[in-house]
Amino acid sequence: MTEKPAGTNGGWIGTSGARRNRIALLALGFVAFTSLQVYVNAATSLADFAGAGRPQTVLHVLTWELTSVSLWIALLPVIGWIVARARPPRLDWPWAIAVHAAATVPLSIAHVLGMIALRVGIYRAMGEEYGFGEIGERLLYEYRKDAATYVLLATFLAFGIWWLSRGEPAKAPEDVILVPDGNVTHHVPVDAIDWAASAGNYVEIAWGARVLLHRSTLAALGEVLGPRFVRIHRGRIVRRAAIQRIETDRSGDFTVTLAGGVVLRGSRRFRGELGG
Repeated sequence: MTEKPAGTNGGWIGTSGARRNRIALLALGFVAFTSLQVYVNAATSLADFAGAGRPQTVLHVLTWELTSVSLWIALLPVIGWIVARARPPRLDWPWAIAVHAAATVPLSIAHVLGMIALRVGIYRAMGEEYGFGEIGERLLYEYRKDAATYVLLATFLAFGIWWLSRGEPAKAPEDVILVPDGNVTHHVPVDAIDWAASAGNYVEIAWGARVLLHRSTLAALGEVLGPRFVRIHRGRIVRRAAIQRIETDRSGDFTVTLAGGVVLRGSRRFRGELGG
């Protein structure tokens, strides 16, 4: 069971769609940066070719730039996969840098070959031939630029992964809740909790012989724990399976005896929740 913080209202993962908004901002930033880069590169290429006495058409230059960008976009999932697995603290910095440096080689080859294939197809559709030169020299020439582009994309994706992870609730295995306690986080099995009670801005959670303080409301915790727990008092819930005996007073209030011998008082307004 995954613990949910009080006050979330759905959306994409996170409070009020915060994760969705961050993804949208990251996508917008990527599109804006890529568009600016295409414009600058295209303008620079047009000026360089004109200065060298070999002017090129805008269509040709845009074809070069957009085919390159298209291949990098196609490779983003691969780069993201590498970034997610080859980053500190998963790997020490020297190993992480080595993995990324090694990854630039096959990714550059894939980028160049795919880019050339796209350009050949586009040029033939226009009734022209695309000359890409000697493939070995072309790969070496493009690698210098591709390595720098990889660093930029990997940095962007690493920032995106870090930013999206901020503020997300910690996730626990099924039927376990996470209870921070200073530098320690307890993984508490739900079926090992006997009762929980309000304690100001916290709740007390009885886990075996210990009582943990957990920053939550009792209502929010009750939603997390689910129907296996029942409210017996305005400020107290118990696990149904832990109840051994219920004794009801003439007033309608009652006491609940749990399997471990703990006796808890219950309010008559909640007696019906227990049945019997």
